[in-house]
Amino acid sequence: MRYELMFPQQLRQAIAENWPVALPVGVLEYHSEHLSLGVDTLLVVRALELLEQEMNLVLLPAYFYGAASYVVEPPEGNGSVQVEAEVIEPFAMSLFRSLLRIGFRNIHVFIHHQSENFAAGMPTDLAFRLASRQAIFEFLNKERGEGWWGDNAMASYYQEQARGSDPFSWIQVHPFMDAATQAQFPIDHAGKQETSLMLAFCPEGVDMGRLSLGKWYTREAPQASLEYGNAAKERILAGMRKAMGWAASEQ
Repeated sequence: MRYELMFPQQLRQAIAENWPVALPVGVLEYHSEHLSLGVDTLLVVRALELLEQEMNLVLLPAYFYGAASYVVEPPEGNGSVQVEAEVIEPFAMSLFRSLLRIGFRNIHVFIHHQSENFAAGMPTDLAFRLASRQAIFEFLNKERGEGWWGDNAMASYYQEQARGSDPFSWIQVHPFMDAATQAQFPIDHAGKQETSLMLAFCPEGVDMGRLSLGKWYTREAPQASLEYGNAAKERILAGMRKAMGWAASEQ
């Protein structure tokens, strides 16, 4: 259910039933001549729109303005939009503060930009991850007072953490493609993989007639196919379902 179209009664139901709340995050970045500028965000948006049709899910408006960087091409005439991490982090913290106060406790951020080494992190996802932890600490300190973690009421903290039910699981930041999916469908930039994903998720953002092979990162793009994209798509959707705790029995 799209957040901006929800009525208050629907919002309260989502809170009471602890529905997943999903935020698509990405960038606006040059992806060679044959792909649209919103690739990294559009893929996440389209995947979550599909999941919204099959599960109880609150879909927040997408955040397109990540740290794209200018490492691929300069922005002039190419379209990459760079917003520094030190700007993103306070925005994300303000957003998370609001979502926690509204009552959400099952928030998931999905990002598809520079996520091939997600454990180490890159500016956009690190800004959202830091903001999530800061917002949770701030919320708990205000709600429960200082010393809340050391209180005897928190004796089950580590068991809850193992089950993914501790307070720090209230906001989780995930790569669009989990590690197993990345291993099977290696990430690239405007090459075979990303072009195939766009063919599967967002075909109107692909124009192979504009393909330019002048850069190394596009040289495998002619190998892109809808079949390859659809195979990856199924793995991606399965990984996102798992990340949000949706059991196979619920399908």
